[in-house]
Amino acid sequence: MSKESYKERMEKTINSLQNDLKGIRTGRANASILDGIKVEAYGSNMPLKQVGNVSTPDAKTIMIQPFDKSLIGDIEKAILKSDLGFNPFNEAGNIRIVVPELTKERREELKKGVRHRGEEAKISIRNIRRDENDKIKKELKDKNITEDESKNQEKKIQNETDSFIKKIDELIGAKEKELDTI
Repeated sequence: MSKESYKERMEKTINSLQNDLKGIRTGRANASILDGIKVEAYGSNMPLKQVGNVSTPDAKTIMIQPFDKSLIGDIEKAILKSDLGFNPFNEAGNIRIVVPELTKERREELKKGVRHRGEEAKISIRNIRRDENDKIKKELKDKNITEDESKNQEKKIQNETDSFIKKIDELIGAKEKELDTI
């Protein structure tokens, strides 16, 4: 493994968190809210995007136009089964979802979930740091690097870790603010 691969792993953690946060609904219609929904179609579970066109005609509405009208019931069932709390309506062969306003309790619940996801991402970043530091200690023990090189590498990794933790805090803060301002 190259010395920079830990950075790539940390970037993947950040990207994963960003994708998770996109899926948290904020009371505003957003097609990516439905990204995690799988529809039972043609004998397998398929992502909603593969069985219909998802759009947001306005700030409170999500519209799904199924590619195959016979899947409308399956799409409605998949939406109802998700824990998003949406009530889909069949409207002239399309599915319309009116995104309800969030209650204060639901907002707090979502913010708690956001913080939890942030904490998990931080743990992942710290685990990557620990793995990298273990490699450095092994290199030092095997006398492949000097004490000074070891200290410099550990310091560099700590700086990267701090930077990624700060990014996570910013993402979490932005999502919490988004949940509060709607």
